[in-house]
Amino acid sequence: MRPVPEKGAEPNYKNPRIELADHGLGHSRGGWTTKSHVAVDPAGHLRSVVVTPGQAGENPRLLDVLDAAGVRVCRVVADKAYSHPSTRVALRRRRIGVTIPERDDQIARRKAKGRAGGRPPAFDPAIYKGRNVVERFFNRVKEFRGIATRYDKHARNYRAGIVLAGIITHLRDQLCDTP
Repeated sequence: MRPVPEKGAEPNYKNPRIELADHGLGHSRGGWTTKSHVAVDPAGHLRSVVVTPGQAGENPRLLDVLDAAGVRVCRVVADKAYSHPSTRVALRRRRIGVTIPERDDQIARRKAKGRAGGRPPAFDPAIYKGRNVVERFFNRVKEFRGIATRYDKHARNYRAGIVLAGIITHLRDQLCDTP
């Protein structure tokens, strides 16, 4: 019997091992993997984190990450994985600004429709340059070996490790900035 994932594509490998949902592990091209979806503030400090299996899509988790942030979010700066019309509509309903580049297939589909395709969504490259704070956050957190190699069996423990690493990096910033 093949396990059915909650989110994401059906696994395409033979004789899969059944993995419990609370482990946050999923089989993708590289083997057993985990995705960590995070929200950081402009200074690169962690606001929220959601852990999902590796084959799960990123777009469906965006609103969960924003809800877990616990603060009023006024702008989302994300990569093309979050570029979906449903995401843009949901963020517009919440009155959250969006800086997400369009995927190539979405651009081609819009252009194929001609005038009926509408105008492209607003995109500011200067604001998008600020997205690298998320990448820098991951680089700093993955200095912790337990986070980089995912030693923890349960997703809750792995998530707690990411939160702890985020707190430590935040405190390092605070202590280094004092004279």
